[in-house]
Amino acid sequence: MRLRLLSLCSFVVLSVPLWSQVTSERLLNATKEPQNWLTYSGSYKSQRYSTLSQITPENAKDLTLAWVWQNRSLEKFEATPLVVDGVMYTVSPPNDVVALDAVTGRVFWTFRYDPSPKSLACCGRVNRGLAILGDTLYMGTIDDRLLAIDDKTGHLLWAVRAKDAAPIEQGYAYTHAPLVVKDKVIMGQAGGEYGIQGYISAFDAKTGAEVWRFNTVPHPGEPGNETWGGDSWEKGSASVWLTGSYDPDTNLTFWGVGNPGPDWNGDIRPGDNLYSCSVVALDADTGKLKWYYQFSPHNEFDYDSVQVPVLADIQWKGQPRKVMLWANRNGFFYVLDRVTGEFLLGKPFAKVNWADGFDEKGRIHPVPGKVPSELGTLIMPGNQGATNYYSPSFSPSTGLFYIPTWENTSSLYVKGGIEYVPGQFYTGGGPRSAGPPRGPGNSNTMEEGYGAVRAIDPSTGERKWEYPMSEVTSAGVLTTATNVLFSGGAEGYFYALDARTGALLWKSTVGGSIEATPITFMVNGKQYVTINAGNAIFTYSLK
Repeated sequence: MRLRLLSLCSFVVLSVPLWSQVTSERLLNATKEPQNWLTYSGSYKSQRYSTLSQITPENAKDLTLAWVWQNRSLEKFEATPLVVDGVMYTVSPPNDVVALDAVTGRVFWTFRYDPSPKSLACCGRVNRGLAILGDTLYMGTIDDRLLAIDDKTGHLLWAVRAKDAAPIEQGYAYTHAPLVVKDKVIMGQAGGEYGIQGYISAFDAKTGAEVWRFNTVPHPGEPGNETWGGDSWEKGSASVWLTGSYDPDTNLTFWGVGNPGPDWNGDIRPGDNLYSCSVVALDADTGKLKWYYQFSPHNEFDYDSVQVPVLADIQWKGQPRKVMLWANRNGFFYVLDRVTGEFLLGKPFAKVNWADGFDEKGRIHPVPGKVPSELGTLIMPGNQGATNYYSPSFSPSTGLFYIPTWENTSSLYVKGGIEYVPGQFYTGGGPRSAGPPRGPGNSNTMEEGYGAVRAIDPSTGERKWEYPMSEVTSAGVLTTATNVLFSGGAEGYFYALDARTGALLWKSTVGGSIEATPITFMVNGKQYVTINAGNAIFTYSLK
């Protein structure tokens, strides 16, 4: 093993910030620090909601560009920055860490990491962000290492791999932002297209020692292994490539799990294939499974269920209930009891033709014959799903759940041969385009795909409004206590909507597709909102 670390830039002397420790107590109470953005999703509940109130529906039209930072990388810029007391930390893909002045965009330091050329990534050499605890930043790398970095200087403290980790040439990687819970850093393995054996690990935040592991593909003797016919579990994938959530009241951490392998041909893996396409609730101290819910059993459509679990306390049938809200790639919106995993509601939020409902226990009912075939089967939503890695938002102010959506999308799912070769795609076929998306309101005989932000009432699953775009979207959603919603899309616009109605309040051209989620923060009494677009960071404030 050889780490190639390219050294870092030193501080600029002017206006060096007052660096402060981010304790586990601060992370638990992140919503009480709306001036900061301390975790990937803003808080452990992952609501992407801020109580900052300076930007309102009335003055959003006055937003102006405060600064731009140009990224050197040409990879997809999917990272969510952290902001800690006026310092912004982000990842330039694949694995360079940058500390910026959150008011001016000026660089304090840069840590450069050169991943092994043997590393594999199915969908771009991306990284989605960092975690912080104390004065240490944590980053997973595409060559399957967890790094600890000093937040004041950018110096590397340590780099580790999980115990008995498989060779990175087989597709193992980290692409999501870590989740820090108490004294542990939790990470899941990417690599779902390579036939890996997926798992989630917790590492000691001080030493990097692996503390516990949960196998998302159960091994022999573990509950769930019987859902994999024969020895198919050995190449079952079930990767994890988005950050989970945490409920301190139950001490449960929740993680979405990706597709089984091979993706599009399930003949070799009879059974439900747990815990692929599921959410798992794990004890944060031990990694023990407390409950799970499988969204798409034995899935053959590549419908990863890695979407971010959003935790909310809502009124459910007249009673307060602790729930999990989930917009799934498979096209259905779900409400689950986050304490027990009980299925409460499932309803399409986009057009779906592969399933037509649920049984009394919440198991989805597939439509007969809607499976990949040698000639191709038309399935809705298409292979990218009705939503994907782009973060939703829940606003306690409006009570609505906001989903970045692909509508009217479909793919021809073609079943192919299965052969496992280490380090090569293990997919058993693939999707073919059913036609280019041409936007809403088109006069073509077949409605074509478009992107939208949709507002859903969690108590019913009913759509309250939508904001359609002429192109698809890979941008996440941010909401605020003043009922302002920020998002964007592939059109190259960053915009603000009224979260109550979907009315456009403001938009700005950013010159590139938005593949990330906005954040907001405050420094010296001024509220800022930041978005990654194209290969740059754009930060706005009021005039």
